Amino acid sequence: MQTPSTERFEISITTAAGHVSAAVDAPLAFIPLTSLVPLLRSLGEEAQRLEEARAAAGGRLRSCTKGCAACCRMLVPLSPPEAFRLMDHVRRWPVEQQEHLAVRLEATKSALVAHGIWQRLLDVAESEQPPNDEELAPLNEAYYSLRIPCPFLEENTCSVYEERPSACRELLVTSPPVNCNDMVSGTVEALPIPLRVGTILGLVWGELTASVPRMIPLPLVADWVERHQSEQAQKWQGTVLLTSALDKVRRYLNQVA
Repeated sequence: MQTPSTERFEISITTAAGHVSAAVDAPLAFIPLTSLVPLLRSLGEEAQRLEEARAAAGGRLRSCTKGCAACCRMLVPLSPPEAFRLMDHVRRWPVEQQEHLAVRLEATKSALVAHGIWQRLLDVAESEQPPNDEELAPLNEAYYSLRIPCPFLEENTCSVYEERPSACRELLVTSPPVNCNDMVSGTVEALPIPLRVGTILGLVWGELTASVPRMIPLPLVADWVERHQSEQAQKWQGTVLLTSALDKVRRYLNQVA
């Protein structure tokens, strides 16, 4: 008799936008936490589609379109699993493309160092305390005031679109596009986010590694991943990962509710 290699999970969650369900086969083998990222993104995007449909029924249509990169000047946070997965994606690029990105990352670092922001971002990435939105607000505003384009932006198009951070995926604007010229003016109206995937991944990472639910500012991603390669090598049984993730999803939804 053949030993099963996976365990079936029937996922059923209820968000503010509606009900989301899925059937997932979790491997019994040991896998990295990055393997969870696509599944949680899928759940988050399904919940977003429900939220978008609900808004459209009330006359609020999404105004975000391809080529609109106004939000690509904001400070974007990543959970450690997203950071590792993003850089794995980049390492599959042709060498010339990787070198081009390295130049842009270095230019971004130089600009942030010159304005005294790089070290503040580094302190956030390596902090032993959980992220605090109120404390991070002044840093977010200082970063945005520089209007530095995301280093992964190429001619107003995301060069890592398939692996873009959850924070980027979750920002859906319904106000006129012209309002996005100033993302902190208070005139930008965005859809509610029913499931913050980056937050959940950060919580899972913190639990499994016995550390804080760390969030990494996007401009530091290559630097941070290089310094934390040994952590990326860790693996857990697939069923353990999924159980932890679903627990964090439900805890998050209960807290929001």
